[in-house]
Amino acid sequence: MVDLSVSERAGSERGRAQGKERGGVASLRNVLGAYLRSSGLERQFSNARVHQAWRDAVGPAMASRARSVRFENGVLEVHVKSAAHLQELKSFTGEGYRAAANRRLGGERIQRVEFRLER
Repeated sequence: MVDLSVSERAGSERGRAQGKERGGVASLRNVLGAYLRSSGLERQFSNARVHQAWRDAVGPAMASRARSVRFENGVLEVHVKSAAHLQELKSFTGEGYRAAANRRLGGERIQRVEFRLER
């Protein structure tokens, strides 16, 4: 059995008096959400959805040749393994893949795709 000190009980009673349902105890969801936001992990998880949407949009064969490496400020950077695929993506299929990835994301998160030849 845990015995609360007088100051701990008073603090708990103050929390209830101020309208806090659990005596100042925050829900795990709120605490975890605040931690993810403050640590920058929330953005990384959100960006992981963008990278997954790209892979799903281009399919496994093209995803192995055109790998998304960074997403920042609406710009997805994709490294491409060959000059031929780079030209194809820039000239013909890249915009269609961008639109398909955005459909999977449910909005226009990817505003532009920058293709770079992988070195």
